[in-house]
Amino acid sequence: MNGRKQESKLKGLREFIREEEGMGTVEIILIIVVLIGLVIIFKEQLRSLVEKVFEKITEDSNTVMS
Repeated sequence: MNGRKQESKLKGLREFIREEEGMGTVEIILIIVVLIGLVIIFKEQLRSLVEKVFEKITEDSNTVMS
């Protein structure tokens, strides 16, 4: 009887491993984690880039409005 329970558990584990529906979720989570890591690593460079872009937009919009 104990052998049947263990065999049943192994069968359920095999089916769980073969099931691929959850793989998309895991992949998306890993991509998000990598992106967050990159943002943390390059935070200062990104901030500088965004500030320069907004300064350029402001300058160009002032030219258009004049």
